[in-house]
This record gives sequence, structure tokens and C-alpha cells, in this order.
Amino acid sequence: MSDDDKLFAEEMAGVKPLQKPARVALKKVAVDAPSFAARREAAQAKPGVKNFLADNDVPLLDPYYMVDFRREGVQHGVYRKLKQARYEAEARLDLHKMSVARARQQVFEFIRDAMSMDLRSLIIVHGRGNHSGVALLKSHVAHWLPQIDDVQAFCSAQPQHGGAGAVYVLLRKSERKKQENRDRLTRGRSV
Repeated sequence: MSDDDKLFAEEMAGVKPLQKPARVALKKVAVDAPSFAARREAAQAKPGVKNFLADNDVPLLDPYYMVDFRREGVQHGVYRKLKQARYEAEARLDLHKMSVARARQQVFEFIRDAMSMDLRSLIIVHGRGNHSGVALLKSHVAHWLPQIDDVQAFCSAQPQHGGAGAVYVLLRKSERKKQENRDRLTRGRSV
């Protein structure tokens, strides 16, 4: 026996092994068929983005009311250019003759699709609602757009693009586009 083994044996003298706690036998509870089927369906369900746009408590707007919205952090110059139609619209959605429920779904999908395609400047044509005296779709669109985090700003369009019956929408820049700008601006610079 080596010196290390002797030293170890001396140090371990009087040490008792730990006792294992007693285990409790658990009985499996039988799962009824409907709850098992519901769990299986939930596990196999494809994750999707749920439309969160609220359509209750919408303040009704006058047909000729000019809407505008700007999130904190959007530069005044950027917002001014949006109002002056100096950003070319990359996509357009026309909501004429749609129900509020259908328009809600269309606006949600339109913004989601535009973000996935890295678009930033959009036009949504909602109409003025002159025939009823209340701009129903316009009121709902003005209520929905601030609820979408990707919408940075929106305002009523210039007369040539629909005036009070349409809005320009400015979306958040995607991470991929931000990286492209960083790459473009740092190209040729030595660090």
C-alpha cells in the first residue's frame, strides 16, 4: 500500500456512508380520453401569430378628420417626410367595401407580411365613409395601427394618394436592414 492510500484510509476512518431516503411508489393516474386528445392536439398545433387588434371602444372619427401618430423616438424630419409623401410606398392595401372584421384581418396580415419582406413605407386606403357620416373603417384603422409595435408612425395621405381616405404607414426597420446600413456605412473605414 502506498503512502497516499494509507493517508486516505486514515482520513476516512470512522466515516459512515450516507443513508438513501426511502422512495415512495407513485401510482399513475389514468387520463380520460377527451383530455388526452386535447393535450395531443395542443402539442401538435402549429404555432401561429394571433391577431391581437382590438375592435371594441373605438372612437368614431369624422370623415374629413386628418389622423396622425408618431411613436417616441421617431425623428421629426422622418415624420415630416412621411407626411409630405417623400417616401415611396412599397405596398398598398385597399379596404374599400370590406367589413370591419375582414379589414381587421387584412390590416394585421398586411403589416405582418410587410415586416417579413423588410418593407418600411406603406399606404392603407380605408375610404372616408361619407355615405354614413361616420368614417367606420378609418376609425378602426386609426385605432389598430398604434397597437402594432412595428408601426412607428402613420398619418393621413396627400390628396393625390387619397387624402383623408388613406394613411401613410412607416414601419420599424428590420434587424437585417439595420445590419445592411451598418455594413454600408462602415465599408472603407479603418477601425
